[in-house]
Amino acid sequence: MYLIRPAKTADIEIVCLFDHLAEPNSHRRAFIERAVEADNCFVIKTDRQIFGYAVLEYTFYEQGFISMLYIHPDHRRQGGGEMMLPYLESICRTSRLFTSTNLSNLPTQSLLAKLGYKLSGVIHNLDEDDPELVYVKFLKQGAG
Repeated sequence: MYLIRPAKTADIEIVCLFDHLAEPNSHRRAFIERAVEADNCFVIKTDRQIFGYAVLEYTFYEQGFISMLYIHPDHRRQGGGEMMLPYLESICRTSRLFTSTNLSNLPTQSLLAKLGYKLSGVIHNLDEDDPELVYVKFLKQGAG
């Protein structure tokens, strides 16, 4: 059984240990710290350990936007992402929830399609030769 909860300051170090971009990249670490401080970061854990996190913000045209969903590689394809996304949908304060992933990230594209997200657009030139696909899910109503 997994538990999802708002991230705490003490969780930052744990998240940075398994997010392979957080330690060497001070920008990612600073992003995580800001998200935790703003109460926009959520962790998913087993009874023993945190193995994933997500960030839900409202900086994308004032719409809900999942700017990060990261699951530790050892825990992928075990239902963590599939549990995290509906949780974020349930707390989203807007009627539309956006997220994005790279064209090369087929597992995330599959998960988003399975959960009812629709392709909304493409952004080129963020990552060289790997466009960013933007998805939207229309929620019944915002939670806020």
